[in-house]
Amino acid sequence: MASWADDAVIYQVYVRSFADSDGDGTGDLEGVRSRLDYLVDLGVDAIWVTPFFPSPMVDGGYDVTDYRDVDPQLGTLAGVGALLRDAHARGLRVIVDVVPNHTSDQHPWFRQALSAPPGSAARDRYVFRAGGTEPPNNWLSVFGGPAWTRLPDGDWYLHLFAPEQPDLNWENPEVRAEFVDILRFWLDLGVDGIRVDVAHGLVKPPGLPDAPYPGERGNRPYFDQEGVHAIYREWRRVLDAYQPPRIMVAEARLRDIERTARYVRPGELDQAFNFEFLWAPWSASRIRAVVERSLAAMAAVGRLPTWVIGNHDEVRVASRLAAGAPAATAAGLAPTAAGCAPHAAGACAMATEWSTGDDLAAGAKAAATGLRRARAMALLSLALPGSAYIYQGDELGLPQVTDLPDAARQDPVWRRSGGRAPGRDGCRVPMPWAGQEPPYGFGPPGSAPPWLPQPPLWGHLSVAAQHGDPGSVLSLYRAALRLRRETKALHGPQLTWLNAPEQVLAFTREAGFACVLNTGSTAVRLEQLDLPGPLTLASSPVEQEGVLPPDTAAWFVGGTAAQ
Repeated sequence: MASWADDAVIYQVYVRSFADSDGDGTGDLEGVRSRLDYLVDLGVDAIWVTPFFPSPMVDGGYDVTDYRDVDPQLGTLAGVGALLRDAHARGLRVIVDVVPNHTSDQHPWFRQALSAPPGSAARDRYVFRAGGTEPPNNWLSVFGGPAWTRLPDGDWYLHLFAPEQPDLNWENPEVRAEFVDILRFWLDLGVDGIRVDVAHGLVKPPGLPDAPYPGERGNRPYFDQEGVHAIYREWRRVLDAYQPPRIMVAEARLRDIERTARYVRPGELDQAFNFEFLWAPWSASRIRAVVERSLAAMAAVGRLPTWVIGNHDEVRVASRLAAGAPAATAAGLAPTAAGCAPHAAGACAMATEWSTGDDLAAGAKAAATGLRRARAMALLSLALPGSAYIYQGDELGLPQVTDLPDAARQDPVWRRSGGRAPGRDGCRVPMPWAGQEPPYGFGPPGSAPPWLPQPPLWGHLSVAAQHGDPGSVLSLYRAALRLRRETKALHGPQLTWLNAPEQVLAFTREAGFACVLNTGSTAVRLEQLDLPGPLTLASSPVEQEGVLPPDTAAWFVGGTAAQ
């Protein structure tokens, strides 16, 4: 069951926002290819590339019209081949994103379904139901509003996401055969793994019963049905026919890690994203409880956990962990960059979330706290047994952009809520590479403006600005990834907790390595901890030996920990 990904560090590339090669304002595959050396220098083992298939882009490419081609705005099939060759030549593996729960409403199958009569074979590829004036049940879309849309002929079709994303019927053998063929297409091309979008959603409950508590937080009743596991056992047999071994990663947004672990049982997927860890509050006891549950649940099925602190669907970690950050933004009130240290500019940029005067100062302070905590969570996630995922821009400390103009927002969550919910665009703003003003080297000189506007204060957050600055977030990530690769103790399953003060989480791995995290508001002395060696790396400056500042993580490495 062991795979190359068991302790790999995998970097998520959100293609449209990573790098723009042709100047049209949208990131593309050639842009990814042009930045591979950056990823090698960062120290990751693999990249996960978000969907690049032909799409109307209603949901950022997760509404697919052709699963065996590339959207012209993002590249070509030949470009995928070139990306794979160049990545492999640098020792990087490549995971692609497959979207099996739904298609675009512009997919040929759904267009056929719309022109076919009720009860037809074309409609049986999707979840259609006859009905009257009321939907077949009370299910709600993840993006807001009802999960059913009625056609003029009286049939209703299911869309757990946007109406432009009709759900496929996975009870239909033609659907199952189609996706086996899609998997083989990309595996034959040479990809190293598959990320399965909405892996827990493919099979719907028999009879499509009403949800008992529509809108209640938690696992929705139409997710995590037993039948999904038979699909992944079939897919496992497909992947196992390839050498070198290929992996599958489940996006199953479940709040119960024991349920998540069922997706990586023998004969199914290799990994599942650990959302419990991503959603953990800033508390040593709560984080430890999630780590313990994660390790135990995965050990029960012979696996190690994944550790995820950000992705393209979540508020950026540097903003999510900011103490007291407001949900909304004071539009148009942005502070100047004066006084921002290069590696602290994220805190200054995040202060745009507050109003003027005292509120602005409080906002800057809370944002600085969020950035310190994000740095600490990075060290923690890279010190735990298993695989770690890094979302592009988190290695720069990018904050959530909360003041995007309404006209620029594209997320269906924004549209479906009538502007009441900000949606996910704020974590998808294009990367800053160099320069002091937008587009910060995102595209070549003279490029069109990026598809989402970048804040005017991101110059100090760019890759070029942080490169060579020992105090920058980028330097911290590079140092941590280098140490992780060089430290033998970080490549096994062992973890032993140390007795630690309240608000402190501390553990050792194999002999010679320890990680300590202080989630408290005051510094703590470490003399009572049995640490295996000297302080080697810390997420924030440590000014007094043996004293760990608040909101800080540190690694202690002894001579026996190295390879």
